Amino acid sequence: MIKLFATEKVKDIDRYTIQHTPIAPIDLVEEAVTAFVNEFRNQYSKVHRIIVFAGQGNNGADALGIARQLLDESYRVFIYLFNPTGYLSPECAENRRRLLNIGQVEFTEVRDNFIPPTLTSHDVVIDGLFGSGLNRPLSGGFAALVKYINSTQAEVVAIDTPSGLFGEDNRENDKDCIIKANRTYTFNFPKLSFLLPENSPYVGEWKVLNINVHPRIVADTQTNYYMVTEEDIACVFQPRKRFSHKGTYGHALLVAGSRGKMGAAQLAAKACLRSGAGMLTIHIPKCGETILQTAFPEAMVEMDAHEAYFTTVPSITPYTALGIGPGLGQQLETAVALDELLSSVIKPVVLDADALNLIAANNDILAKIPSRSILTPHPKEFDRLAGTSNSAYERLQKAREFAKEHRLCIVLKDAYTAVCTSEGNVYFNTCGNPGMATAGSGDVLTGIILGLLAQGYEPETAAVAGVFLHGTAGDLAAAHWSERGMIAGDIIEFLGKAFKQVI
Repeated sequence: MIKLFATEKVKDIDRYTIQHTPIAPIDLVEEAVTAFVNEFRNQYSKVHRIIVFAGQGNNGADALGIARQLLDESYRVFIYLFNPTGYLSPECAENRRRLLNIGQVEFTEVRDNFIPPTLTSHDVVIDGLFGSGLNRPLSGGFAALVKYINSTQAEVVAIDTPSGLFGEDNRENDKDCIIKANRTYTFNFPKLSFLLPENSPYVGEWKVLNINVHPRIVADTQTNYYMVTEEDIACVFQPRKRFSHKGTYGHALLVAGSRGKMGAAQLAAKACLRSGAGMLTIHIPKCGETILQTAFPEAMVEMDAHEAYFTTVPSITPYTALGIGPGLGQQLETAVALDELLSSVIKPVVLDADALNLIAANNDILAKIPSRSILTPHPKEFDRLAGTSNSAYERLQKAREFAKEHRLCIVLKDAYTAVCTSEGNVYFNTCGNPGMATAGSGDVLTGIILGLLAQGYEPETAAVAGVFLHGTAGDLAAAHWSERGMIAGDIIEFLGKAFKQVI
């Protein structure tokens, strides 16, 4: 897992690294500079004019060091150092000295009045005004400069974080005074704010550049936020044994479908078996029998008493895992049956789609959900459960508290899906793509998680691994079909390749 740290903890990690390794602060800056320039060279040719805006602190020190190295590479670089108070951090002052020592440089140190250069679409701005330590909105001349840069057509590359963006909570920030970067190259750890949709216009594409950091302090520093890697998932899956049989890998029950929505049941069912479950029974209304028996012969079908929607509570005794929700409908009789079904279940279940909507509309059902069950809401579904949020950061905090309070696992679906556990930990998934924003994609995820749960994986593991497999299969499908050409069924078709890639 990659740990995500609050801004203050990153400062402590940097301080510890300097104190416990034979490296001077300026040399740590130079490592960051070199990593940035190596990445920058791969993206931007020397035909561009490079405009560097540097602040007074260590973000400015990075910017001046980057300007020097780019000049050494024969880029055309114009540097503006903003120093209104006349004080520079020691590293910034040292990098100013090193920069000016290389000879004739297009360098301007701004103390008061500033006439900004004309920026065009052929220019690349390197933003080194402020780093992640900022804790109040930009104002005055810096706010005016940010607004000017944002008004131009210049490409913007931010060092560590876009100037003006806070590392975590930006609810009280002035969004007009944050740099809108096309790219952000950050160091060692992504900021939590990078993973939230409201900050995408400011962060742009982002990449983590690794520089020297002491491993002990990283290991010892506590956090509740993590990013999942392929290596984490690879060690989850157990090998299939030679003398195993279908019963070895569990028997899942999926309660899904209603008239006009049997496709959701079929997608979830197919994803469940493609994820390795040994057997699957689908409980569906009578109208879906021909559809499911014809389209998906690998699954067994159990009929509800009602023709069009779920009303009859099935026996759960034969099953190792239960999933409820895809295409279920929101009839009153369905809500009653869901209440009765959850009252009879002890093991964790997977709840999605209309099951979540029914719970939101009938709050008494919430208390009957078994501990450690997995709920997979998209943002609007979660808002119905927990109340409206004004930002993704607020929604994420609500999801953490909701998971802890109700002893559940919340899979908050988004571009960076967050799995919130009952212990208060959050696991972000970074694979997947916009092509997965298509009808039925959530049903596929429900089926994957149900399939893993049926095989005996712990609920939290099933949720985290299921989300990662879903995203990986989506990336493989996009590579084959394109993001625009994808449909949800394509994700299922690439699940086998996703397993091969991960394992």
